[in-house]
This record gives sequence, C-alpha cells and structure tokens, in this order.
Amino acid sequence: MMPAKKYLYLLLGWLSLITGIIGIYLPLLPTTPLVLLAAWCFSKSSKRFHSWLINHKFFGPIVRDWQSEDGIPKRSRNRAIIFMWLGMSISMLIVYRFWATVGLISIGVCVSIYLLRLPLREDLQD
Repeated sequence: MMPAKKYLYLLLGWLSLITGIIGIYLPLLPTTPLVLLAAWCFSKSSKRFHSWLINHKFFGPIVRDWQSEDGIPKRSRNRAIIFMWLGMSISMLIVYRFWATVGLISIGVCVSIYLLRLPLREDLQD
C-alpha cells in the first residue's frame, strides 16, 4: 500500500475512534459505527492498532461481535435500534427542520432494516 494511503487510513481511524469516544458522552454522536469504522481503517493501515482495538477492554467486544460470522447478540441489536431512534428523535426535536427530519427518518429506517436482517447469535444472557 502506498504510504500516503496508509497514513490517510491511520488518520481516519484515529479521528473515528476519538469521535466515537466523544459520542459516549454526547447523545448525537454514534459510538459503535465510529468504532467499527476505526477498526476497518486500522485493518487497512496498522496491524498493531487493529490488534489493540480488537483486544481493548471496552471497544474490543463491539469489533469482535461485528467481525464474527456467528451474528450479533439479539440484546445488542435491540439496544442499538432503541438508542439510535432515541438519539435521532432528540435530534429531530432540537433541529426541527422538515428535510432534516425526513433525512433522519430515512436513515433510521434503512439502518433498522439492515440491523433486523443481520443473523443473530444465540447467547446465554439474551
């Protein structure tokens, strides 16, 4: 891989991870998709950072679940859908613009359909 492309992926990975961490505290920023984007970027740029993220105490399970071919836990899927709609509802109330609301609802429906179509893993805690 060209060094410039590698550094671009590395930079995007760190920006995504930092923004995802900020999203833990700010309800309008989605943490999980940003952590997954960081994992993808690190897989393209740095085996060391990718390995670190996969083995991280808090973020590792998110990435491992996503990369697993066994599916995702039903409980995690349901929480993702609930919190996504909760965050988007808050955004719709704050912004209160017709096209922003239409856009958020469209994105929410598409992401919900995608999540509902993912294979589910049978876990003991579900």
